[in-house]
Amino acid sequence: MIDELDGRVIALFAAEPRIGVLEASRRLGVARGTVQARLDRLARQGVVRGFGPEIDPAALGYTVTAFVTLQIRQPGGHDPVAERLAAVPEVIEAHTITGAGDMLLRVVARSNQDLQRVIDMIVDVRGVERASSVISLATQIPQRTLPLVTAAARAEHR
Repeated sequence: MIDELDGRVIALFAAEPRIGVLEASRRLGVARGTVQARLDRLARQGVVRGFGPEIDPAALGYTVTAFVTLQIRQPGGHDPVAERLAAVPEVIEAHTITGAGDMLLRVVARSNQDLQRVIDMIVDVRGVERASSVISLATQIPQRTLPLVTAAARAEHR
C-alpha cells in the first residue's frame, strides 16, 4: 500500500513529470533521499510504471477513438492473438474480457473511413473470428489514476 507522502510524491510527478527529485523534495518538504527512495520503491512495486510523456493521439491526427469487441477462436487462445494485434499501431489497448466477447480493444484512427482500414487489419489477424465496434463520441472522463492514489493513501490512514 501507499501512504500520504507516497500519494503526494505521485501527484507531484504526475502533474509535473519533468520536475527533478531535488525540486520535488523542496516542494514536498522532505529530504531528497526520501523522495528518491519513495520513487524507487514505488517503481519496484509496480505502482509507478514510468515517467514518459503522455501522448494525445488526436494531436497526432488520430481523432477517432473506437472500442472493438472481438470474438476469437478458442483453440489458439488469447495470447497469440494479442501478440499479433500488437503489430497494429492503432490498437492502443487490448483486454481479455468476460461476457459476449473475448477481447476488448481501444483503437484510434484518422477518420471514420480510416477506422474501416484499422478494423480490416484487426479482422485479418489470425485467430480473430468477428469484430464489433462502437465509436466514442466524446471523452467524459479521461484515463486517470490520481483519484485511486488519493483513495489508497487515505485508506492507509484509517
